[in-house]
Amino acid sequence: MSSPWIFLCPSSRGIGHALTRRLLLTTSLPILATSRRDPSSTKSSLLADLPSASDLAPRLSIVNLDVTDESSVQAAAARARELFPAKTHHLGLACAIPGILHPEKNPKQIDYDKALDQFRVNTLGPLLLIKHFSEFLPKTTAEISASPADDEVRLPQRGTWLSMSARVGSISDNRAGGWYSYRASKTAVSSISKSFDNFLQARSGDKALAVGYHPGTVKTDLSKGFWDSVPQDKLFTPDDAAAKMVDVIKGLELSQRGKCWDYKNEEVPP
Repeated sequence: MSSPWIFLCPSSRGIGHALTRRLLLTTSLPILATSRRDPSSTKSSLLADLPSASDLAPRLSIVNLDVTDESSVQAAAARARELFPAKTHHLGLACAIPGILHPEKNPKQIDYDKALDQFRVNTLGPLLLIKHFSEFLPKTTAEISASPADDEVRLPQRGTWLSMSARVGSISDNRAGGWYSYRASKTAVSSISKSFDNFLQARSGDKALAVGYHPGTVKTDLSKGFWDSVPQDKLFTPDDAAAKMVDVIKGLELSQRGKCWDYKNEEVPP
């Protein structure tokens, strides 16, 4: 039987940092997390103030990974092969959640370099992660074991690939306009999730699925300029956002595959 492991990218701050800490505390699965700058410092930050941190540390591995540098993605995948041999392990959960935001209120504010950066991080970043890490998801013939029964959070008994999309990426739900390049970069993520799920249906059957995810407005640096315009009951801390994300992930059904879901487990229309 193949044992599951978790991949989180990135984990150095924001939602990824909170999500990594939450999964460390609520599962007993090994985690491979990523940092763009200083893996050692990121690991220390992730373990800081956690109960029994010394017991958690051995199952947390941090690798350097910059989603705009394919060589670093490739190197991280090579490290994953060393840590989790295909004969004994499979990728149980992957969260591809890199993101940057340069908002534009009108077309005159569109800056080519900033728009390109958003596509490189928000869209091509998850796509490169799929390219190099999809091989770790279980195939149709794989015999996979479930998360340990005594874990507080038990993942579905299938490989789950989650890419960070956004409600503003919905074309049919676009009522306000603006944010041209950010919206488009997130629309593309939802499209990629659907295409990748089609691939997984053919290669993995019901052993793996892909979805997009909208976390709501989270109190991170990405959304800092908009905190005052969001009702307080809809502005989440990273810890709250991570908890809601885990709740959605652990309840995903096969019927939800290929679609984008929000923090209330409601579908975000394409």
